Amino acid sequence: MPGPPVSYGCMVIITPGLSGPPDTGTIIGIFQATVTANGLPLATTGSLCLMINSVWGFPYPLVIGPVASSGVSVNGTSLVRMGDFIPTPPGIMSILGPPAATNVIDQWPP
Repeated sequence: MPGPPVSYGCMVIITPGLSGPPDTGTIIGIFQATVTANGLPLATTGSLCLMINSVWGFPYPLVIGPVASSGVSVNGTSLVRMGDFIPTPPGIMSILGPPAATNVIDQWPP
C-alpha cells in the first residue's frame, strides 16, 4: 500500500502471532544508513522488530519479510511504508506508524 516511509519506533502488528492472537512490536534495528528522512534512517525489508507475545508476554525478535515497495529499494532491500501488509513468518505484518516524514510518499504498489 502506498504511503510514507517509517523508521525507528514505528509500531507493527503480526497476525497471527506466535501463540495465535496478534502480537505487537516496534522497529528497533535498521541496517542501512544510506537513505534518511529528518535525520532518521528509513526502514527496509530485513529491519529488526522487537515483538511482544500477546499470550505469555515474552519479547522476541522478528525480521521484516522480503516483500514491500516494488519501486523504491535501498541496497537491494525494499522500503517499508506506513500501511504496508508484509508477509513475514509466522503471518502478515501490518505497519502502523508513525511515519518518519509526511512530506515523502512512495506511490509504488507492494
